[in-house]
Amino acid sequence: MAKGRKRTRRTRSVARRKVGKNKGGSYRRHELTDEQWHFVRKLIPPRSATTGRRPREARLMLNGILWVLRTGAPWRDLPDRFGPYQTVYDYFRNWRSRGVYSSILKALHIDLDRKGRIDWDLWCVDGSSVRAARAAAGAAKKVSNATRTSRKTTRWVARAADSQASSIWLRTVEASR
Repeated sequence: MAKGRKRTRRTRSVARRKVGKNKGGSYRRHELTDEQWHFVRKLIPPRSATTGRRPREARLMLNGILWVLRTGAPWRDLPDRFGPYQTVYDYFRNWRSRGVYSSILKALHIDLDRKGRIDWDLWCVDGSSVRAARAAAGAAKKVSNATRTSRKTTRWVARAADSQASSIWLRTVEASR
């Protein structure tokens, strides 16, 4: 900090943001602890751009990404303490395309397996289900009588979409005639 410059609330919050702790010294709910960051930081590639602005702190960007993923909020609702949402999304997209998240998950598996804390017989990723439309099970579709359909056109579209003549869909259409 420059000599003789008064420390404002904003500069204090920026300094606190870099450490990742709030006023009480405890970590924010959706942010990495020092121990977690120490494990993950070696797996995140450094920014290699030589022009433009300085790259953002990787820990801050990862905390912003985790905030969005854990809360389910849209990127635009990202709190200001993480910086512009476009920048955080850019890091998310770049790391996803480079396979950073896969390497973190792989390293976590190896570490937890070495410590004996993973049960390989039980691995649940997601237990949610999605309800299919009635038409997915073969029920009649709700189509207006005003909608024109042509079997000739429908078959042509299916073939153009690279559906083979031996496909189940085409056999079903031919059997329903």
